[in-house]
Amino acid sequence: MSFEDLQEQLGVTFHDQQLLQSAFYHRSYLNEARDIKESNERLEFLGDAVLSFLTSQYLYRTYPEYPEGTLTNIRSSLVKTKSLAMIAANLHLGELLFLSRGEDESGGRKNISLLADTFEALLGALYLDQGIPEAKRFLETFLFPETKRVIESRAYIDFKSFLQEVVQQDSRISPTYHVTKSEGPDHDKTFWIDAVTGEKVLGSGTGKSKQQAEQEAARDALEQLGKI
Repeated sequence: MSFEDLQEQLGVTFHDQQLLQSAFYHRSYLNEARDIKESNERLEFLGDAVLSFLTSQYLYRTYPEYPEGTLTNIRSSLVKTKSLAMIAANLHLGELLFLSRGEDESGGRKNISLLADTFEALLGALYLDQGIPEAKRFLETFLFPETKRVIESRAYIDFKSFLQEVVQQDSRISPTYHVTKSEGPDHDKTFWIDAVTGEKVLGSGTGKSKQQAEQEAARDALEQLGKI
């Protein structure tokens, strides 16, 4: 994978090739490359703002039937770290990163947070070099098609908050979440969790984190209650 290959994937040629390359300088690399003075963090900052603006614009225009709160939740789900990292991985952005030896050996090229940051830095560089139209086309090609999946799977719903609202319509008791089982090593655990009110189990869920399992338990409870 080279920068030429990346530009071919994106369908664009950067005017400033150094700007493109600078989107891939991880801060750890600066400790070993004295000629490089700045990491990609400023580009990441800019890219995050461009991402928020263009995604908001897209959702506002595409889904006029949704209120502000729903659009906010869809946007949050669409641009979350895991989603951006997945796109970055599909584009093989990790292969182009400039990392310290230690960061590289510890798996930095596949680190979800690092990949998502690189996605945003690349978007920031694309905006500076090509302007809003190309930044928008990039997102329309690689990110916005995911919106349909997010909506159809209802991934944007905070099921725990929704369940709490439903339960408190009939009582003042908030649902609680109990871990019933966990398996696996610390770095790769799976959790089984029940959503409970009083002594009644409303729903059950599993996940690779407690938060994910709680959301799944709340989703299951809402399905059993006929609310979704």
